[in-house]
Amino acid sequence: MTAPAAGPAGTAADGIRRAAVRVLAAGWHGAHTVPSRGLYPHQWSWDSAFIAIGNARWAPRRARLELATLFGAQWADGRVPHIVFDPAVPADAYFPGPDFWAARAPSGAATSGIVQPPVHALAARLVHAADPCPAFLRRIYPRLVAQQEFLRAARRTPDGLLVIVHPWESGMDNSPAWDGPLAAVAAEPLGAARRDLAHVAAGERPTDRDYGRYIALARAYRDTGYRRAGAFAVADPLFNALYAAAESALAEIAAECGHDPGPHRREAARATAAMVGHLYQDGLFHARDARTGRPLHSGSAAGLIPLILPGLPPEIAAELTRAALDRFGVAGGTLPSLAPGSPGFDRARYWRGPSWINLSWLLWRGLRHRAPEAADALAGGMLAAVARSGMREYFDPVTLAGHGCHDFAWTAALVLDVLAEREDAAGGTQSSESTATARNSSAR
Repeated sequence: MTAPAAGPAGTAADGIRRAAVRVLAAGWHGAHTVPSRGLYPHQWSWDSAFIAIGNARWAPRRARLELATLFGAQWADGRVPHIVFDPAVPADAYFPGPDFWAARAPSGAATSGIVQPPVHALAARLVHAADPCPAFLRRIYPRLVAQQEFLRAARRTPDGLLVIVHPWESGMDNSPAWDGPLAAVAAEPLGAARRDLAHVAAGERPTDRDYGRYIALARAYRDTGYRRAGAFAVADPLFNALYAAAESALAEIAAECGHDPGPHRREAARATAAMVGHLYQDGLFHARDARTGRPLHSGSAAGLIPLILPGLPPEIAAELTRAALDRFGVAGGTLPSLAPGSPGFDRARYWRGPSWINLSWLLWRGLRHRAPEAADALAGGMLAAVARSGMREYFDPVTLAGHGCHDFAWTAALVLDVLAEREDAAGGTQSSESTATARNSSAR
């Protein structure tokens, strides 16, 4: 797989950059970016974190505002809701919408009541690194700390792991890892038409039975006042890894802000040790059903994401790297969301096999200093995918055919970050043409 080269104006890399900026500019709604103008018309939590990382490469003020807007809808208990609903968008434009969740932040914003993986502290650190703004760090630091404190208070189990209470909280909604726990959930009849199927083929999305179970779980959690887990409580390796990575990022942010980084470093080490002690087995991290204590062996790529943790024991990092190469084939340039050959593997259906740019980006960061050739292959594969198919939501890991919605914002954002990192490593800069295009599109 050949990656587009960075270089003078007119190269494939500049074409990718211009296309990515166009997607991000088109999705900007004045204070936040929608993941997709059709399928996802509101602000999504971890999407905004990834989007901010890419926006920092061409519109840093916009990147800071993206995160500030999201955290403006933070709840009093510290949770950052997975959706912040745009009041300018009709309430029935997305299901389940604000009327279903019946939740409001102290700011008055209508939100959902569940969360998504806490990648936000890492995003804030990277936004600051791309365009230093101490005032931004000082403002967002206590918000990020409150987010972590909520997770510790509401989701930590006695063994030190965090649990998710809904598949949507994993960010990998219909991963086969959740099939076992979901089998015990009675699917609720869908009381509204599925809006997603108006934008994406049914064969690329979760099934009606999946959605019926998702709605049943969301309703049960809502009916407890968003306090108690229902039939689904799972320790997810991706969620826990990003929580630990957030503590490492917060240590750096704390030091920048004049606070003691020590507590964050200790918490990152504690969380990493809990994952190693309870989720690692046979060369991969696996989710665990917190209700039964059973590991959920699925072959999910979430099991590789702990490679981003600097405190991961070297022998485990080496075994994970081998799994990435041997089981997932990342040397070929793509990371399937499920290891090929695993039960349920499907190259086209949502989180059951396709390659997603955000997972590839996370693993790329984890491999850069451990297996640089594999990291370079992943970077090249991300660029090759968008060069072939555009800024799609996800991709066939073999052919790079695009699936899901078009003009997907985190795809655009993260390939901008990959391009910038490649140019930094080569000692180069963006071409004057692509930089001008970015600035002309931005409300900097």
